[in-house]
Amino acid sequence: MTHVEDELNTQPECWTRVAAEAAQHADALPAQGERVAFVGCGTSYFMAQAAAALRERAGQGETDAFAASEFPHRRAYDRVVALTRSGTTTEVLGLLGALRGHTRTTAITADPDTPVMAAANDVVVLDFADEKSVVQTRFATTALTLLRARLGLHTEAAVADARTALEEPLPEGLVGSDQFTFLGRGWTVGLANEAALKMREAALAWSEAYPAMEYRHGPISVTTRGTATWMLGEAPQGLAAQVRETGGVWVARGLDPLAELVRAQRLAVAVAAARGLDPDRPRHLTRSVVLDSNDR
Repeated sequence: MTHVEDELNTQPECWTRVAAEAAQHADALPAQGERVAFVGCGTSYFMAQAAAALRERAGQGETDAFAASEFPHRRAYDRVVALTRSGTTTEVLGLLGALRGHTRTTAITADPDTPVMAAANDVVVLDFADEKSVVQTRFATTALTLLRARLGLHTEAAVADARTALEEPLPEGLVGSDQFTFLGRGWTVGLANEAALKMREAALAWSEAYPAMEYRHGPISVTTRGTATWMLGEAPQGLAAQVRETGGVWVARGLDPLAELVRAQRLAVAVAAARGLDPDRPRHLTRSVVLDSNDR
């Protein structure tokens, strides 16, 4: 079993643990009414998108999400929350340094022995969700579960759905698809972006992601036999039928959207295996992007 397989299989236990510990991190996480920005890079950026949409929809306050390298420094925030598994990502550390002294910052990380511990005002360490794999799975979903739990949006039903996502066979024929599209709405747009990234990272697969209502505005034109469209969350009325009319495969199991992401992680590993690839050694990628001054 690869590292990524082993790690993605532990997600139900990680979610249960982090939800039980959420209250003890209350002071480090955004308070109701704060104006907040979530930031990250790669997978962490997509989790930031999901977290921001969840928080604002919950009525907790205006909340944005940015890639750390694209943070708008002229905007004022009460708190910036950085998601960083490694605690060493150049763009995240640079942003936290730039914000020091005038904006309160929180880092959610997996490694307590990294520079981010001193770079942020508050730190939440999820070391039990750390990973050996380059390809992120359990840290990302565990960090998002922490934030869902803090908003009162996590339930044990999500954990049960994650177990189902790990146990059920993948839809027949899906591994042989030529192209994959993931769709989301609201907070699940970030999950769709992450599912597509997993397919690219682990399996070198042609994969895309869109807000579900945008799919009709052009992207559906490439849908045909041999392609798969996967909905994370509730689908817009009529979209499933439209996709099926193209000859493409429509995938929508109806599990908790975060559990659907677990299924997509499994798919990425399965497609990698079918293509003779090692998902623990993704092409051109490292566990953390650490840049020198010439590359920034």
